[in-house]
Amino acid sequence: MRRFDDLRSSPPESIDALLVTHGHADHATHASTYAKRWRCPIYGTKSTLNALRLAPGTATIPFEAGRGFAIGDVRIRTCLVPHDAPQIAIVFESKETAVGVATDLGHIPAGLPSFLAGCQTLLLESNHDPDMLERGPYPPSVKRRVASSRGHLSNRQAAGLLAKLRPSPDQVVLMHLSEANNSRELAIDTARTALRTQSTRLLAAKARRPLRVTASVSRQLTLEL
Repeated sequence: MRRFDDLRSSPPESIDALLVTHGHADHATHASTYAKRWRCPIYGTKSTLNALRLAPGTATIPFEAGRGFAIGDVRIRTCLVPHDAPQIAIVFESKETAVGVATDLGHIPAGLPSFLAGCQTLLLESNHDPDMLERGPYPPSVKRRVASSRGHLSNRQAAGLLAKLRPSPDQVVLMHLSEANNSRELAIDTARTALRTQSTRLLAAKARRPLRVTASVSRQLTLEL
């Protein structure tokens, strides 16, 4: 709620749906609370909805990963990505633009570059620098999880995906940066070397601070992160 106030955004009562990508607590704990407060349904795959601790009476709309659907005028495509909970990447499409979201995945599956191809805006995980992770404060078990093929993308892995995209997105927002095992400057520099064009606008989201990214001149898809 504080983020909406910080952005001076539309009131939360205008929300039509919550879309939950996966069931980990840091992403989904309060989905039921807000769905009831805003009187809107929760969209998710069946496996994700089953993992949520939803209050009785919470409205849900399941969808199948890989099959498209629409919420209002925005068409949504999804595909499964590797994480230690069932997880999806998403592309939101309007008549004018397409926005891709791919966070919380441990490696780049073969079909992901083609799934994200054509997105003018891409929100992409760039979680950690491997050397910083190795030297960092996390216990060994957490380090192994983060670096695993079902953990989180490193800066180099994110850059590898960007290098495969044809054409390069107009703008890229690097997401889910670790405060302990990464820096915004390092993530941006690594991504910049992989992009085919210097004209791509490159940003890195900060933890606990909002960021507005306008994805089209019509503002049909304005991302408020």
